[in-house]
Amino acid sequence: MNPNGGDLLVQVLREAGVDTVFGIVSVHNQPLVEAVSRDLRFVPVRHEASAVNAADGYARATGGLGCAVTSTGTGAGNAAGALVESLSAGTSVLHVTGNIDSAHLGSGRGFIHETKDQLGMLTAVSHHAETILDAANAAKQLRDGISRALAAPGGPVSIEWPIDLQYADQTLDPEAPPAGPPLPHRPRPRSGRRSRGSASRGGR
Repeated sequence: MNPNGGDLLVQVLREAGVDTVFGIVSVHNQPLVEAVSRDLRFVPVRHEASAVNAADGYARATGGLGCAVTSTGTGAGNAAGALVESLSAGTSVLHVTGNIDSAHLGSGRGFIHETKDQLGMLTAVSHHAETILDAANAAKQLRDGISRALAAPGGPVSIEWPIDLQYADQTLDPEAPPAGPPLPHRPRPRSGRRSRGSASRGGR
């Protein structure tokens, strides 16, 4: 079986040092979830906001990149509030969401989980958002999205990936660089709050 978009996602996440992905299984992200579950660690959650919040926490804990995979339409909308939290804190999150077949994007014909201007919604709550419209460009877009999420000041990058292009054949780079240490970027601390640890130390 030829590699598909899921295998490509695994490769670029490994390059970024990511070993765990959070998300919800959907008919609009199945190739991604199958590959991540097989080759990395997939943590299923019960709400898309939980997936993004978990990826946000992973990024804060590791100082690197967190990744969330959600479904299209309502699923992507459910992630919006958690994306705003990541955006305000400047955490490095890659949010990969599905979409309907690329031939029908923007047609308004009522395909299952189709929503009006999903990219516009994601743009409003992300540091950067874009759509994969050609399987041949998927690797470049994913790597560029990861670079944007990791570069200061940080923040979530949302990439919507039509389901037919997730299933499309991909040529993986056998010379892809090995995963290195996470970049030193850290999310911005919130003013006026002390950590529980510092408060405890101050009381001793």
